[in-house]
Amino acid sequence: MIRPSWDEYFMTIARDVSTRATCDRRSVGAVAVLDRRILTTGYNGAPRGLEHCRNSTAEWPAGCLQHGHCIRTVHAEQNAILQAALNGVSTRGATMYVTCQPCNSCAKMLINAGISRIVFDGDYPDEFAMELFRESGMEVMRLRPEAAGVGEQLL
Repeated sequence: MIRPSWDEYFMTIARDVSTRATCDRRSVGAVAVLDRRILTTGYNGAPRGLEHCRNSTAEWPAGCLQHGHCIRTVHAEQNAILQAALNGVSTRGATMYVTCQPCNSCAKMLINAGISRIVFDGDYPDEFAMELFRESGMEVMRLRPEAAGVGEQLL
């Protein structure tokens, strides 16, 4: 058995975290790591203590969708950052592993949270998010599981 690289290892954990997601549209997991140690995890779903999308009695069309976007869900990256803040854990200099490319809202939060590196797989094409990462000097890598975990340096 070949040992996985650190990036593969933490991305596997992010994929496992995504199985806890409560959004019907997409299951996303995130893991914040510093010095090869997990700081926090997060998955997408309704805010703490509120009904999950699939159980919601919200009056919005299709339950939680408005203009094609889920308005009830907190993104996985946001939840990982919020868990760090809630527990007094600094994310400065950490790597965030995410099962899909962060959106531009998450990109802004990741930058402001002091995250220095993003590793993602999966698709969520948001060119503005990539521009924000580029402008901030963020290191961004897409892990390609189909190529045995080979990473593609994007920024």
